[in-house]
Amino acid sequence: MFGLNENEVQIIQRTLAECPELEKAIVFGSRAMGNYKTGSDIDLALFGKGISRKTILDLYDQLNEVLNLPYHFDIIDYHGITNEALKKHIDDIGISIWENKNFK
Repeated sequence: MFGLNENEVQIIQRTLAECPELEKAIVFGSRAMGNYKTGSDIDLALFGKGISRKTILDLYDQLNEVLNLPYHFDIIDYHGITNEALKKHIDDIGISIWENKNFK
């Protein structure tokens, strides 16, 4: 999935699950389109009403610095996107990597 092995996907999912304000996370860009290269970054769009800048920075730090994953993560708040073309790309191409089943 996305050029990642199952263990890497599970590590990412567990990290996302630690953020109670998240509703779901969508992979977009080359990883979702399937035309990624070995060193391609992982673009994540976060969904949820309580997502703050701190949430994004904490996840960024966890995924890029703390965990020993050989990828760079770019993380954005979907609801903060003003570029309609980017929103359309995420809506059309994006693939869920994690969803909070208990989100209300």
